Amino acid sequence: MTKRALITGITGQDGSYLAELLLQKGYEVHGLIRRASTFNTTRIDHLYVDAHNPDAKLFLHYGDLSDGARLVTLLAGIQPDEVYNLAAQSHVRVSFDEPEHTADTTGVGTVRLLEALRMSGVNARFYQASTSEMFGATPPPQGEDTPFYPRSPYGAAKVYSYWITKNYREAYGLFAVNGILFNHESPRRGETFVTRKITRAVAAIKAGKQNELYMGNLDAIRDWGYAAEYVEGMWRMLQVDEPEDFVLATGVGYTVKDFLQVAFDHAGLNWEDHVKFDDRYLRPTEVDALIGDPSKARAKLGWKTTVETPELARIMVDADIEILKNAGSHWVDSVDLDSWKN
Repeated sequence: MTKRALITGITGQDGSYLAELLLQKGYEVHGLIRRASTFNTTRIDHLYVDAHNPDAKLFLHYGDLSDGARLVTLLAGIQPDEVYNLAAQSHVRVSFDEPEHTADTTGVGTVRLLEALRMSGVNARFYQASTSEMFGATPPPQGEDTPFYPRSPYGAAKVYSYWITKNYREAYGLFAVNGILFNHESPRRGETFVTRKITRAVAAIKAGKQNELYMGNLDAIRDWGYAAEYVEGMWRMLQVDEPEDFVLATGVGYTVKDFLQVAFDHAGLNWEDHVKFDDRYLRPTEVDALIGDPSKARAKLGWKTTVETPELARIMVDADIEILKNAGSHWVDSVDLDSWKN
């Protein structure tokens, strides 16, 4: 029988790559999207087939993690075999500006979905998108047994989601797992996230449409991998016999300055000629270094990365140069809003 999956956050970077992967594996995929006056499905438009077509395997449903009753109704109607909770307010810097909204979607939204799964009686395996930001101030390397010390409202909300997922696993016997993913990027990354902010700026500077890029902390160390590889790890976590939590990471750290240099060098530019400091892009509490230990995932899931950070930066620069070339006059320059932060 065809397996059926429900993905919250399907229109995001990870959701789109996961939908692609599951469709390739023969799944029927259902996605949760929020109602808005404009469509926000750009990342999955290439996957969509009209629901009237007998070959359609991707179906979208209006809903929101703030509406528990709707989640119960959807789960009962869809009857998924697997549920992937990727929806969240996921921008760390923005979480300082919107802590209550972040807590409601990123934290309490998870328990609404878990409770809907329990109340509906649907026998589905559950994946919770956890994050390296939960480790925060705890020194690297960080693995499954490393203590949490979040340094942002986003990280704190994700810690709640992590523990409530474990609680539902232990209290109700749900097959529920946490995937603790370190930073994973791609050409589909949102434009306000630091890696994509950099590669978009590189493309614009190369084309003569921009001259300066304003940045915050360049010394922060992150473990950056390729998002398209990480969704395979998500899927593998739900295929094992017993539910366990796993770290997915490259195991190698680079500074923001390193990423800048690779990206600008790839376009034949000197980053120091264009990058300016702006303290508005600093976090109130900084996370100095996140470097994951993926040894458990390698041993038990057979999962490992092949794209390292320098190659990832080059992939993203090439993609943004191509996007800019095709966009022409429709390209939107970086705007100086609070949301455009590291």
